[in-house]
Amino acid sequence: MTGIVVKSTGSWYVVRGQGTGQLYRCRLRGKFKNIGLKVSNPLAVGDVVNFDLPEQSEGAGVIHTIAPRRNYIIRRSVHKSEHAHIVAANLDQALLVVTLVSPATSFGFIDRFLVTAEAYHIPALLIFNKSDLYDEDTLDYQRQIAGMYASVGYPSVLCAAESGDNVDAVEALLPGKTSLLSGHSGVGKSTLINALVPDLDLKTAEISAFSDKGKHTTTFAEMLEVAPGTYLIDTPGIKELGLVDVPAAELAGYFPEMRALLNQCRYHNCRHVHEPGCAVIAAVDKGQLAVPRYESYLSMLADEDNRH
Repeated sequence: MTGIVVKSTGSWYVVRGQGTGQLYRCRLRGKFKNIGLKVSNPLAVGDVVNFDLPEQSEGAGVIHTIAPRRNYIIRRSVHKSEHAHIVAANLDQALLVVTLVSPATSFGFIDRFLVTAEAYHIPALLIFNKSDLYDEDTLDYQRQIAGMYASVGYPSVLCAAESGDNVDAVEALLPGKTSLLSGHSGVGKSTLINALVPDLDLKTAEISAFSDKGKHTTTFAEMLEVAPGTYLIDTPGIKELGLVDVPAAELAGYFPEMRALLNQCRYHNCRHVHEPGCAVIAAVDKGQLAVPRYESYLSMLADEDNRH
């Protein structure tokens, strides 16, 4: 049978059968290798798999093959520094929930997420939450930040999940797509999901009834069906987002505004730090390239240099 992984608990997987929508509790067959990837989780939510069902009804299904991934969001593993962790696979878009208050999300975190999405060709959007806590100065600041990101190809929505204000604008982004919802702990992601997914408790209980029979080792993402053909992948709150497989020499190419300038630098191997004739530095000096974005680039570059 073919299905999509909708939840993982580390040793057990919940698979939704293709066509039937029925849930099956499955295990992996033996050792499962990701060719060319050193990862802590061989399977991720969103993966399309082939599996066999046991003859006895209470037994677990066995996953034996995984279809090639269209894309995925990946991060450095929290527990194994040399390993990566696949957050979710086969996405149509990634929505990053951020806040300017209680707690404020850093530019560094936002830009690391956007670079990761860019590296795997996943359209990304920002959801500015908790607008009901913003004063006039904060609202003005939010408009400036939203404008900065919109100018380089990342649209955003301003909403308040707690009060329901403008949540319909987020909902309008979802139909017919598989969307990843991510963000720091405390940004109101769970409140937003509750507003977006009717009968959320029923849907999570349905999946948990299968997965809770297995041993929990880590908290992984979970795919929720918002409507037929529309899926939302909820992820645990991320504290830090370490880049994976983004060499320092290629990093600037994942900033759209820098990518447009790369053939204009004097030196083809320019790192855009202090080289003469650098088009990126010139754009920063002229106010054509946002300073927070450039500072995020320098921070990521330093991280990559320190790793090698």
